[in-house]
Order: sequence, then C-alpha cells, then structure tokens
Amino acid sequence: MRPPVTKKRVELLMMALGASVRGEGRIYFTGGVTALLYGWRTSTIDIDLKAIPEPAGLYEAIAAVKERENMNIELASPDDFIPQLPGWQERSLFIARQGKLDFYHYDPYAQALSKIERGHPRDKGDVAAMLAAGLVQPERLLDLFHAIEPALIRYPAVSALGFRTEVEALCAK
Repeated sequence: MRPPVTKKRVELLMMALGASVRGEGRIYFTGGVTALLYGWRTSTIDIDLKAIPEPAGLYEAIAAVKERENMNIELASPDDFIPQLPGWQERSLFIARQGKLDFYHYDPYAQALSKIERGHPRDKGDVAAMLAAGLVQPERLLDLFHAIEPALIRYPAVSALGFRTEVEALCAK
C-alpha cells in the first residue's frame, strides 16, 4: 500500500512533471488534489488527473514519478463518469506553471456533479466544502446538470432520475 498523498507530494509531482515533459500542456487535477490544495483535506489516496494536450514524455514522466515517489496516479476526470460539461475548461482554476506545464483544478462544477453522482460520504463532504468555499453556486450547478441531463442516456451505470433527485435536493438547501 502506498502512503497517502499530501499537498507537499502534489507540489513535488508538479515540479517533477514540469521538469520532465518535452512539450507544452495542461494538467487538470480533480478529486482529492483539489481538496488538498484548498485545505479541506490533509491527504488523499491518489492523484487523479487529465492532460490536454498530452505533452511528449508525459506518460514516461508519470510512470517514473509514480515509482520513485511511491504515489498512486490515475488518469481520471469527471468526464469519465458523467457527460462533459459545456465550458468546463474555462471554469477550471489555474494553480501554477511548472516548466512547460500549466496545472489547473478541473472545473469545480464538473467535480461536484461527479461526486454527487457517486454519492460516497467523502464525496458529499467535498461537495459541501466546495459550496462553503464558494467554488460552486447551487443555481449554476443545477443549470449545468440540466445541460448534461439529456446525455446521461450514454452512461447506463448512472440513474438519471436518482442523479437529478440528488442534485435538486442539494441545490434546494
């Protein structure tokens, strides 16, 4: 079992990836990394990320850092589990530039919706923290849910009715 990921270890990852890749790119962090960097969690199990564009040498750099630093790194983002939200890149929040890489928090609205859909206790806590921090506004969250709702048919593991019920209940508070 790998040790938990802390804010310091995320910063180390950003420096290592930025120093190793051979091209420009963006890395979008999601889940536990956002929670760590905003301070509502002190550790997470893994680092979930998405790269657009994928710079040359990225996968080699991830593999090297993963082994050298004993980290769990996954290629995962909200759009692997729910439909991609319109305008997600514009709502993604800049963290830092390291070497040729710009690092961002993946769109908080997409993160919140994917966490609501999953429904795990830790995910519910993360959504509450996003709301408390002002990263997510209930009215906008509901609007964005409605924008992707027709595309839920392409995600057979998702109960569209249950998902809508959860989002509406959260936004009505």
